[in-house]
Amino acid sequence: VQLQASGGGFVQAGGSLRLSCAASKRTSSNNAMGWFRQAPGKEREFVASIGWNGGLPSYADSVKGRFTISREYAKSTVYLQMNSLKPEDTAVYYCAVARSSYSGPDSTAYKYWGQGTQVTVSS
Repeated sequence: VQLQASGGGFVQAGGSLRLSCAASKRTSSNNAMGWFRQAPGKEREFVASIGWNGGLPSYADSVKGRFTISREYAKSTVYLQMNSLKPEDTAVYYCAVARSSYSGPDSTAYKYWGQGTQVTVSS
């Protein structure tokens, strides 16, 4: 399975972006999908994930109330709507498909990873 992330860009603080991640083939409805990010000089961190049938969304505390994850099975696509962006959200964002129905922050639970899309938020 190959994942293609898009939608990143440059935005001012307070602005919004919507990331998309399309899988090359239909992913199992039992597999969770997630978003992670990595800022320069920092380790990759969990952002959000969503379970089968769009259930069990999980968010990092730093993005709760600002980001919303969703998925569209017909298109094997997961989205990340990012509102009220802050400079500290600047990072490369990666999408991933989990090995199972697990939906959460453990990166080792994810089997397939996209190439990443850059998000830059200016102050």
